[in-house]
Amino acid sequence: MKGLRGPAFGRFMLGASAIAIGCGAQPALAQNAAPESVDSQEIVVSGIRASLRASMDIKRDALGVVDAITAEDIGKFPDTNLAESLQRITGVSIDRQSGEGSKVTVRGFGPDYNLVLLNGRQMPASGVGDCCSAPASRSFDFANLAAEGIAGVEVYKSGRATLPTGGIGSVINIKTPRPLDRPGFKASIGVKGVIDHTFEGTEVTPEVSGIVSQTFADDTIGILVSGSYQKRRASMAQFSAGWREGYLGNENNWGSLPVDANDWRVQFVNPNLLNQIQNKPDATDVYQVTQNAGYDFTDMERERINGQLVLQFKPSDSLSAVVDYTYSQNTIDARTNSIGVWFNHTNTSSSWTDGPAAGPNFYAEAFGAGEGKDLAITGALAKNRNINQSIGGNIRWDGPGGLRLELDAHHSTAESKPTSPYGSNIAVGNAIFGVASQRTDFTTEMPVISVAMHPGAGIAASNIRPAGNAFRNGYMKDEINQYALRGGWDFDTSLIESLDFGVTYTENKVRSAFGVIQNDSWGGTLTAAQTPDDLYAITPLSADLAGMNGAADAAIIPNYFRINTNGLINLLQSQLGICNGAAVSGTCLASFTTDRRISEKTLSPYLQSTHAFDLGDVSAKLRLGLRYEKTKIDSSALVPIPTGTKWVADNEVTAVFGTAQDFTTLKGEYENWLPAFDLDITPMADVKLRASYSHTITRPDYGRMQGGITIGQPLRPNGGSTASSGNPGLLPYLSKNIDVSAEWYYGRESYISVGFFHKRVSNYIADATTQGPLFNLTNPAQGAAVQAARAALGGNPSFAQIRDWVMVNRPALYVPGSPAGISGAASDPAMVFTITAPSNSNQVANLHGWEFALQHSFWDTGFGAQLNYTVVRSNTDYDNTLRYTATQFAVTGISDSANAVLFYDKNGVQARVAYNWRDGFLSGYGFDPFYIKPYGQWDLSASYEFRKGMTLFVEGINVTKADRKGHMRNEQTVFFAAPGYARYSAGLRWNF
Repeated sequence: MKGLRGPAFGRFMLGASAIAIGCGAQPALAQNAAPESVDSQEIVVSGIRASLRASMDIKRDALGVVDAITAEDIGKFPDTNLAESLQRITGVSIDRQSGEGSKVTVRGFGPDYNLVLLNGRQMPASGVGDCCSAPASRSFDFANLAAEGIAGVEVYKSGRATLPTGGIGSVINIKTPRPLDRPGFKASIGVKGVIDHTFEGTEVTPEVSGIVSQTFADDTIGILVSGSYQKRRASMAQFSAGWREGYLGNENNWGSLPVDANDWRVQFVNPNLLNQIQNKPDATDVYQVTQNAGYDFTDMERERINGQLVLQFKPSDSLSAVVDYTYSQNTIDARTNSIGVWFNHTNTSSSWTDGPAAGPNFYAEAFGAGEGKDLAITGALAKNRNINQSIGGNIRWDGPGGLRLELDAHHSTAESKPTSPYGSNIAVGNAIFGVASQRTDFTTEMPVISVAMHPGAGIAASNIRPAGNAFRNGYMKDEINQYALRGGWDFDTSLIESLDFGVTYTENKVRSAFGVIQNDSWGGTLTAAQTPDDLYAITPLSADLAGMNGAADAAIIPNYFRINTNGLINLLQSQLGICNGAAVSGTCLASFTTDRRISEKTLSPYLQSTHAFDLGDVSAKLRLGLRYEKTKIDSSALVPIPTGTKWVADNEVTAVFGTAQDFTTLKGEYENWLPAFDLDITPMADVKLRASYSHTITRPDYGRMQGGITIGQPLRPNGGSTASSGNPGLLPYLSKNIDVSAEWYYGRESYISVGFFHKRVSNYIADATTQGPLFNLTNPAQGAAVQAARAALGGNPSFAQIRDWVMVNRPALYVPGSPAGISGAASDPAMVFTITAPSNSNQVANLHGWEFALQHSFWDTGFGAQLNYTVVRSNTDYDNTLRYTATQFAVTGISDSANAVLFYDKNGVQARVAYNWRDGFLSGYGFDPFYIKPYGQWDLSASYEFRKGMTLFVEGINVTKADRKGHMRNEQTVFFAAPGYARYSAGLRWNF
């Protein structure tokens, strides 16, 4: 589904705005609604319109720029997922994981730049992270929380002295229900069945939720209990590719295209190789060569459990107390089967687009019968659990003379850990040896991988052999203890309305750990005859990849294999002892070799005053605030110390680790003064003009704050070995923000607004690199023994030939095992690393944008619409034509976004059609950039209250099955392409 482009949607917005303005300020009236009191202007509305009115009231009454979403009724949030609801807010877009909203981007600032609160309290965040390193992100995953237990969400886009710090993009406050907010007995029970329309069938999975609230003793005591259980099964497929770093057209390195007849590949492999490159990139063009490409098929099962208990006590109008406990558990079990190819970059052929940033039309490689080239077949498992817990207490006293005092404290934890005996993420490699040729075509939406095999090496279970494997174990726990004393005075004077003050102490303790057991036996271990065929179930590939152009191409790999990965691990353990002596208790659970402990202690006093006055005939409000923050950091890291090296494959050297580890502790400290000013003017009834200025900060991610040096595996014999270290002395990102807006509230649920924002962000963190040796490690691939082997063998011998020569002629350097290799010697050349360490740079980014929003209720028809469009621009941009040796700086996540919602709410019938769109954006970069293409998604929902309090509902997510795709320098350097899937649910909700 193509998303609406900016100009098209802009014209749509202008047309819709004209309709709304033309409709004038006639109030939208609810139908069949009885007045609550004698006041005939008090109209009772419920459902979608009630939610929109409450959200609009929050926006209108706030000082500063605030948007909100409120529940339509107890136990009924507008969407099935909090993140999916938030994307309806102007300037908010979401990241999706497993087809479900998980993390948010606000005004172009990604998840790490937005702070999440629960009832005004800073929440911890944890996640296992990617497959190959210790988790490090501060971003909160909204997929952990069920929407049914949420009363509302507020998004603070402008700074405020009373808010905890950490969000340059926004501060997002999740509000949960309180029993005294709805006196008496209230309850809601919902049951739902969910179907994911993916390639693995249409199994219905259950979701059950309930919330019960009761007040006692003349509504002075209240108790609320809520809970939900959700189970979801889905399958996903995608193409994925890895790319080598950008080359210039005149380079002649390993992996690059041959430049002239002196290239060794032309001399020894194929004299006609230069003629097999169509439209070769020019000398100054930048291009990337694919390193690997494959298709991944994932079966996912998710189980989510949420619960909350609230006790509230209000013995008098001036004193209230509440204690609440919130629990969430999200368990994800993902099993992935992959098939794909790796390129050796020898006897290649290719075709290229024009430069200056050229991309491949296709990239192919041929192999002789004796080369034993493999078709890679992988079984992967990832089974992890996120557990969030928060217990807090609050006491508030409204004293005489307008005095207010409030004490709030909470202890909250977020923990992510594996639930599998093998660790958080494992991959067990297999191979069919005997590839004759392989090719990837990038001209279709779904790139097409095709393979031809030598005789006797067909794509069949009987030809599969186990190969290398990796067992990765990640863990993260974030604990926050926070104590806040808040107070204030409310005045009756004509100038000052209130004076607020307070102090907050926050202690944030984070542990992030990682370990890996890796067996680099990529040349194969057990033979095909020793490996039972029933471990591999052959499966047609194109049907499971359907949905994108190219999936049904006649040349695509015809089949993949659904692997019994657990059975394969048991076989390898019994036959080869793959994890013996290298794991916890003799299992394949890797011990932690990287273990980070970070402690942040922050003291934050603030002072804020609010003033009301008239400017002639115009009423105005002014808020002046100042927050001071002082943060102290202790960072300790336990990292492994390598003791040697071993050359194990053409382009792979493995670092050998002993038992030595180094635990180092580093410290950091910083302070910030953070002003926040807000001015609201009401020049006429129902019109508000706003202006705000504030300073906000976002703290560095935990990975950048670690102590110690970690090297990346595998090392590279011809350059490219990497290592990294952290810096706990980093300063936080600092943003100086300006917001102005104009808003017209012309109906009970109708308004139009235009806003402008500007952010000047400094203290950006840059990864400075140096090159040099580490830990006295040497490079055996360039050592004297290997040089002697090359001289003796002549020509261009393979790694296997060199290894066998060393085994006979230099036995002291030969290392048997799986894999066998060549050990580094003290006399060998030093292994050179590119060492990356973060530091604050003098880079400054200026971002600005416009936010347009319209919400309109069409008289008494029951119909209404929400439209918004956000434009974001930055003075930084990534230049795809510059090679990675040129230092670049660009802000990621910058893109326009839009929402369009048409709803109907009348006579017990509610329906919504929603479209959400985000333009393409730079998602990240290192040596090369990563872009996500534009994406638009349609969602539907409808409900009918067929009996008082009893409602039937249906919901559809991504009903047009929109696809997603990402590329690098050129649109044909695709790093992922995923067909979209729809998700449907239906159920019954009973409110009483």
